Amino acid sequence: MRVEARIYLNENLYKNLLEKEALNQLADAASLPGVYKYVIGMPDIHSGFGLPIGGVMAMEVPDGLISAGAVGMDINCGVRLLRTNIKAGDLKNKDLGILLKEIVSRVPTGIGKTSKHQARLGRHFQEIITGGLKALLELGYAREEDHLFVEEGGSFPGADLSRVSKKARERGNQLSTIGGGNHFMELGRITEIYNEHSASSFGLVRGDLSVLIHTGSRGFGHQICTDYSSIMEKCAAKYGIELPSKGLAAVPIKSPEGQDYLAAMSAAMNFAFANRQVITYDIREAFSKYFGCNDTDLDLGVVYDVAHNIAKFEEIEGKELLIHRKGAIRALPPGHIGNPAPYTSSGHPVIIPGSMGTSSYVIVAAPGVEETFFSVNHGAGRVMSRREAREKITGEMLREQLGQVLFYGDKEENLLDEAPQAYKDINSVVDTLAEIGMIIKVARLSPLAVIKGEGGEG
Repeated sequence: MRVEARIYLNENLYKNLLEKEALNQLADAASLPGVYKYVIGMPDIHSGFGLPIGGVMAMEVPDGLISAGAVGMDINCGVRLLRTNIKAGDLKNKDLGILLKEIVSRVPTGIGKTSKHQARLGRHFQEIITGGLKALLELGYAREEDHLFVEEGGSFPGADLSRVSKKARERGNQLSTIGGGNHFMELGRITEIYNEHSASSFGLVRGDLSVLIHTGSRGFGHQICTDYSSIMEKCAAKYGIELPSKGLAAVPIKSPEGQDYLAAMSAAMNFAFANRQVITYDIREAFSKYFGCNDTDLDLGVVYDVAHNIAKFEEIEGKELLIHRKGAIRALPPGHIGNPAPYTSSGHPVIIPGSMGTSSYVIVAAPGVEETFFSVNHGAGRVMSRREAREKITGEMLREQLGQVLFYGDKEENLLDEAPQAYKDINSVVDTLAEIGMIIKVARLSPLAVIKGEGGEG
């Protein structure tokens, strides 16, 4: 190890840190050339491909490395939160059920599903990949203000479709699809407000209905990661890089292969931002039809949209660094110059979803978050592998855990690996960073109805 590894856990999470593989993966990352200061494990840490999920790795620029595996398969997997002015208590199960059907009729769920907008969006794929939300605004899929509430304005710079393989481009027909695995859409209630000032800045009101969208770059991003992980593994030796593991295959940032990956990754970033935007468009249409009014009458504004799996050039501690966040979210405190304009003084919202059927949180960063390269955890994090969960969790256990939460999606037996019991306690995960003053809790969201896709991850 060239640098140390740091893991953020409270006492409860520490007692249950059973996955030694995740610790080994952090140690492997700490052995790469060019790694800066330390590598970090977030409270939701669990093993992944190369860097663990919940891992943060900073590389010095220009002489450090870039690793596709340290970004992850689902490039820009992320979460978008929409607020409404609808009182959740006014909706009965029948209302929620009809709303779910209206949404699902527009947004395909499950692995391998293609967009219902493909005929139109396919003609503008190049512009969407290059411009992200800017292109969708011109096509009528976004409100004028939506981009102000998305990380990077929803348009990541440097995207180049020519650096994306033909196979990946062929998988680019999934805009406005959710996928499977841990991806979801959720209607919830804002159950608790912890910080009135921040909540007011974000337009969050206790008792109102909320909408969460969790998905990423789908097969397009997955193929890009697969392609470049293979390229990096083959090219590492020519740059004199001794790889600690196949999953951490890496090349110099300034190498042709490194620059190609950055351009392809940016393309996947814009794809994912566009994916969540077109889903937002479809959800607004579904609400408009059910309530018989314009979607703007129901608010349905974007609170914020955050990316999870990403590599970004950032200035931290007076240095230019390439921050790899895999299952981690960039979190900027109040006053930080990188905040979007509407949230300069408050700090931007960070959305941390729980597992299926459990609470989610909205938080803001505190100044101490610089210690983690301005990063926080992205969710609850697994305590069971998917295989172990399918072996140990029964349908009855899943039903009991979900309680009154409505569910729309795959067969029950196919979702046992997504049961809340397979994940860490979201409250302990969030409290870990809150207790040391690194984040401030703003609001808690409780699920009312969840849409899950069929099939495994992706």
